[in-house]
Amino acid sequence: MNAQIHRLDETEARLAERIVQAIRGLRYGSVEIVVHDGRVVQFERRERVRFDRNEESTAPRR
Repeated sequence: MNAQIHRLDETEARLAERIVQAIRGLRYGSVEIVVHDGRVVQFERRERVRFDRNEESTAPRR
């Protein structure tokens, strides 16, 4: 893989920042990026909240 860093244009930089924001703070889950004709057209963030079975509380783990 080529390690050269390419400069991003303004639109690409905004898109990259939005994807990074979707990933930040995601403890369990996924980010799916949809590409059509070589262009990102959509991304989805799915977050899972996990609970300990042994805890009586219904508060999510953090």
